[in-house]
Amino acid sequence: MIIMADFKDNQAVEDTIHNIVECLKYGNKLLVFGNGGSASQADHFVAELVGAYMMRARKPINALSLNCNTAVMTAIANDYGYEEVFSRQVEAHGKPNDMAIGISTSGTSENVIRGLHKARGLSIMTVGLVGNMPLDKNTPFLAPCSILITTSSCFTDEIQEEHIQILHYIAGQVEAALTYNKQ
Repeated sequence: MIIMADFKDNQAVEDTIHNIVECLKYGNKLLVFGNGGSASQADHFVAELVGAYMMRARKPINALSLNCNTAVMTAIANDYGYEEVFSRQVEAHGKPNDMAIGISTSGTSENVIRGLHKARGLSIMTVGLVGNMPLDKNTPFLAPCSILITTSSCFTDEIQEEHIQILHYIAGQVEAALTYNKQ
């Protein structure tokens, strides 16, 4: 059992788990992406889902990290600008009722924000993971998110540590729900 940090938005985490399970139960997929260190966390989270987190004797979970294809990332950055690296991929791979998870330590990564906006426009549920930030109607990361998970810290290293704890917890809960629901 993973011991979670005292996350500020526990209900947001539980809502995320529920929505991921529902998304996957109906044959849809997760699109996960992040900028900088959050890109590595997106890759790590998807590896836990497609590979295995705790239960090796299960089917792979349908998840795709949009950070992994360097040729696609650099071609889009070159041709359209770095701000579009995720929105183009969401448009290419996303379908209504899929789910997109965008990760940004600062909550100001324009490429992540645009990817989440594109997802919302395609009827894809969106989840954002950010650090502790002031949330008001002018917060750019707030608008495209169906669910927003914030950390208790505003320090980069602590935000990233909380994000990986949250993502591990989500992976474990999703894995268990999908495995036990089939028995």
